[in-house]
Parts: sequence; structure tokens; C-alpha cells
Amino acid sequence: MDAEHFDWNQALREQWEWHWDNQLRPRLQGLTDEEYFWSPVPDAWSVRPRGTSTAQIQAGAGDLTIDYGFPAPEPAPFTTIAWRLGHVIVGVLAMRNAAHFGAPRTDYFSWDYAPDATTALNQLETQLDVWLTGLRGLTEAQLRAPVGDEEPYPRAPMAELVLHIHRELIHHLSEVCLLRDLHTHQIRAGGT
Repeated sequence: MDAEHFDWNQALREQWEWHWDNQLRPRLQGLTDEEYFWSPVPDAWSVRPRGTSTAQIQAGAGDLTIDYGFPAPEPAPFTTIAWRLGHVIVGVLAMRNAAHFGAPRTDYFSWDYAPDATTALNQLETQLDVWLTGLRGLTEAQLRAPVGDEEPYPRAPMAELVLHIHRELIHHLSEVCLLRDLHTHQIRAGGT
């Protein structure tokens, strides 16, 4: 690709797809349930069986809820891999897929959170597929169009939202990888 034939849609997708294919997805392979729920500090926000959380807000439609607070406590609570994946799956992807690509409406309160690591990774892959399929179908004019009232900045162009979502994905999923590293080193050192 050169400047004369630059494809914005392809460039935006490749920003995420390269990182996913070459860094994040390989690092998420083999995620265990122990890692998924592991909390290296007391009182971390997580995904928990309904009725067992002490967080200000417990959101979710199924047997599990995700911890939340509004306004967020200061300092912000540490979060487990389960919480981070729940946030990415629902708040970063599924809600945007519904707002922009025709997926079913959802939010933190109506989501059925994953009871294990395998289910969470399947939910993540499903939402990523919807996101990338929707993104792949956008023309350059649609990438320049305002995102609309579904977003906090309705006049921002869709391309700006895409960049934001990809930053969020890279940021939070890299945190998941770091937590896996920490878990591995903690276990090797004889901790819990």
C-alpha cells in the first residue's frame, strides 16, 4: 500500500488484527480458571456468584455478577482477569457492536458473565468477530461520519471510535497477559 492507494479501513483493522494475531491471542492460549479468578490483592473487583459480592454495584443477568461502583472508589479497585475480560467483552465490544453493527442490545446488567476462562475467551472471540466484520463493511465516508448519540462524543468520526476501541483492547488485554505472568511467578515462588 502506498499513499496514493491508502486504505483507511484496512489500516484501522490491521492496527488491531496484527496485535491480536501476533501478541495477544497466543498469550491468552491455555488461560486456566485459576488464573481467570485469581486475585493477587484483597478486595479486588471480579466476576462472582450472585449475592457474594461486597461491591457497591453487582451487575449481571445470570448466575454471576461483575463488581462495579459509581462513582468509582478512590483509588480504583484492582481487577481480576475475569473482571477485565468482562469489561472488554461487554463495555468495549458488545455494547459497541449493538450500537453500530446490529448486534443485540446489551449492557453490564443484562450480560450473562462467563463462569470459566474458556467461556470468557469464546465470548471475546465472538464479540471480536462481530466488531471486525462490522468494521470491514465500513466505507471511508462511514469512517468519517459522526458516531451518533450512542457514544459520549456523538460528533466524533467513526474512525476515532475505532482507534479508541483498539487502544482499549490492546490496553486491557495486555493487562490480562501481565496478570498471567504475575500468577505464574507467584505460584513458582510458592504463593497463592
